[in-house]
Amino acid sequence: MVETAARIENLAVKRDHMVASQLAKRGVTDKRVLDAMRQVPREAFVAAGMAEFAYEDSPLPIASGQTISQPYIVALMIEAAQIKPGDRVLDVGTGSGYAAAVLSRLASKIFSVERHRDLAESARRTLEQLGCTNVEVRHGDGTLGWTDAAPFDAILVAAGGPEVPEALRRQLKIGGRLVIPIGEFGGIQELVRVVRGGKDQFHEEDLGTVTFVPLIGAGGWSEPAVDSAPAFERVWPKRPSVSVRAPSTTDLIRAAAEPLPEPDDPTFGEMFDRFAEVRVVLLGEATHGTSEFYRARAQITRRLIERHGFNIVAVEADWPDAARIDRYVRHKALHVGSGPAFRRFPQWMWRNVEVANFVDWLRARNAALHPSEHAGFFGLDIYNMNASIAAVIEFLGQFDPDAARVATERYGCLTPWQRDPATYGRAALTTGYAKCERPVLLALRDLLDKQFEYEAQDRDSFLDAAQNARLVASAERYYRAMYYATADSWNLRDRHMFDTLNHLMDWRGANAKAVVWAHNSHVGNAAATDMGQARDEINIGQLCREKFGDDAALIGFGTDRGTVAAADHWDGPMQVKTVRPAHRESYEYLCRDASIRRFLLDLRKGQHEEVRSALRRPRLERAIGVIYRPETELASHYFDAHLPDQFDAYLWFEETKAVAPLPAEARPGVPETYPFGL
Repeated sequence: MVETAARIENLAVKRDHMVASQLAKRGVTDKRVLDAMRQVPREAFVAAGMAEFAYEDSPLPIASGQTISQPYIVALMIEAAQIKPGDRVLDVGTGSGYAAAVLSRLASKIFSVERHRDLAESARRTLEQLGCTNVEVRHGDGTLGWTDAAPFDAILVAAGGPEVPEALRRQLKIGGRLVIPIGEFGGIQELVRVVRGGKDQFHEEDLGTVTFVPLIGAGGWSEPAVDSAPAFERVWPKRPSVSVRAPSTTDLIRAAAEPLPEPDDPTFGEMFDRFAEVRVVLLGEATHGTSEFYRARAQITRRLIERHGFNIVAVEADWPDAARIDRYVRHKALHVGSGPAFRRFPQWMWRNVEVANFVDWLRARNAALHPSEHAGFFGLDIYNMNASIAAVIEFLGQFDPDAARVATERYGCLTPWQRDPATYGRAALTTGYAKCERPVLLALRDLLDKQFEYEAQDRDSFLDAAQNARLVASAERYYRAMYYATADSWNLRDRHMFDTLNHLMDWRGANAKAVVWAHNSHVGNAAATDMGQARDEINIGQLCREKFGDDAALIGFGTDRGTVAAADHWDGPMQVKTVRPAHRESYEYLCRDASIRRFLLDLRKGQHEEVRSALRRPRLERAIGVIYRPETELASHYFDAHLPDQFDAYLWFEETKAVAPLPAEARPGVPETYPFGL
């Protein structure tokens, strides 16, 4: 009973937080709507086993291949329908019944139509169990409405059609409101509010860009076409139309843009001397598989190292793999049994020609310098728990065999999940999720307790081992958090990467200056995107801004079209995929219209205030990771951002190409010490 009460209380807290962060922060202001969303337990309407995800900022799967809508979509549509006490409301697309339950708190009578019989029956049972006695559910074609219950004060349609069904128009009262997504099949739509002003008078208002599942029926799309339609939903706030905003904003971008040479041009890096005095320069990328982004970061980093004293290159990569490269570029002996770097998915992200060229340059540059002047190459990320465990035990085995035996026993707790550590998170839900937390923290504590003793023997090796121990402790929590809340797992990962950066700077001392290579979603200030504003996610960029202030430079990258190295799914094979031209509501679209192939846009305060002001209104920004699905790009690869608050500068490449993965075989004449060799 105590456990059940605690679970109910926890879900209630999540529900309140959802209303505050996902709805109110995004502009839903109707107090009655917000209160109704607080009252309805969304966990009652999701599939079995999905209750822990009920208050995530996303749609969730339900039966019959359908979804329960994102909470924000439900609130936005209900607010747009201007529901009043005493209203009679038609709800088209019952689904699990969640929207109908919210409407039942606001109106007198709800008539809900669902085309899937099993969903209609399931929703009816759930609504009855929750005491929603003013909701009637019917199985049928929602595009035809509910003739014998008409007319309605409001009609809400939770699917996108080619046009407003005439039957639904005619079932509105005079003064009634109809809210429905209208647009192309399986693509973008506009959320439209139709108000009936008279017998044959209807006024339409565009509420913003959305993507919805298709509306099936006599007044919508035909059933056979649905098989190829993506099953997702998404909505973006209303923005000024392109015809109004684009010319003036594009002109401002064109005037402020500083043209750039090719990324391989030695003069490319000179454009970034303006950031020479900061302590941390964070260089982003809009995708994980674009050659121009890697080559541009390499040229900028070379300039910062050669001319401005930067001595740390910290990348969004696993610590053990990057340590293999670091020992190579700093001319240090490899660990015994150390294999080639970056052989796990996604290999192409770091195991590519562009990175190899930079690594070779860094090694050659360090060769002529005293070790104290070497620039190092370090990984910030958290994933490779298996290699990290091995690195800690190897180090202890060399310097403290007794401690190695103890650590082996402690890390043995994680052994069943080392090859697929994400599995640990699911198992932890039923076997006691903190089972391994204390052992790995004890191993880290013991290692840190002997810091001075170990540093006297090999300071660099201690740094490597201590960071691996921290990684294991963080990774264990990360793989648990993956199964509780997206924000928790994301935040733990980025906090770990930020902490690793700080450990590196402390290790390097007073003269530490770092360049970070990571995705835009890690580098840009999360507080200026819907990551922070709606999902409570933080990132390295935000944490660096908070700690270093103007001593951190956050630089984003973007492209319109071209090719990219990516996979269809996690652990899938790399493919060279075509990047679709940018969406018309995006920052990338504005940059493309400036008609400059490559440019730098300085967005710092005091620089180009007119363009900063014009770009501050929220727009879409594209993010492609190691997975790219062009067919669902609008829903899965765009997010809302305020570009001038997200980045200090933005690099634009109109057309880009995929990175060149390294061949599987070793290159002729390459020494065994080469980190990418076999």
